[in-house]
Amino acid sequence: MTSAPGPVDQPQPAPGAVHTAPVGGVPGGAGPGGLGPDGPGPGGLGPGGSGPEGWPTTPPQGYATPEPDRLTRFVLRLYERSPRWAVPLAALGCVAVGMSYALLSNPTHADPDAAPTCLLKLTTGLDCPGCGGTRALWYVLHGDLPAAARHHFVFIFALPFLAYLFVAWAGSQAFGWRLPELRISSKVIGGFLAAWLAFSVLRNLPWAPFTSLYV
Repeated sequence: MTSAPGPVDQPQPAPGAVHTAPVGGVPGGAGPGGLGPDGPGPGGLGPGGSGPEGWPTTPPQGYATPEPDRLTRFVLRLYERSPRWAVPLAALGCVAVGMSYALLSNPTHADPDAAPTCLLKLTTGLDCPGCGGTRALWYVLHGDLPAAARHHFVFIFALPFLAYLFVAWAGSQAFGWRLPELRISSKVIGGFLAAWLAFSVLRNLPWAPFTSLYV
């Protein structure tokens, strides 16, 4: 009597070899949800293994740097060809324009609705965080620090630091000065902003002594 043929003998892995299970149930991993012989396959990774097949992949040479537009090229050429003192001089000109406006307009005698005006104050009657800054600058330029602090104490407090930072930056850019660096940590900046916010709220409270801060 002849016995039924048995299963085909499978080759045994060599001692110490690592046995790799087929991915997706198909030998070699080429099947649904698995990897093809060279990586890509249905539901698998695209060429280079950077994402599913069909997704954009990073080219081997990388992405090309976008070309700047005409205005950007013009500004860059102008910056490269300009002398080192040109940028600080332009910044100083902007500061001079602001000071000239404060002197010529005399905001201490202007009407509340005179243009330009603060939109928040015009519509709600409340002082915004910057209300009184122009008047404070006018008093500073006339040497009246108490009146300047009365109109915007936080601005007067920050003014010496802002002036030193500007002089240090402009001197370094234009003349190569190496003034002591003013290091301001993020905690100090956060505390200053919190104090400015508190000042902006307190100056609008309708009770003494906060009413003295209203401008």
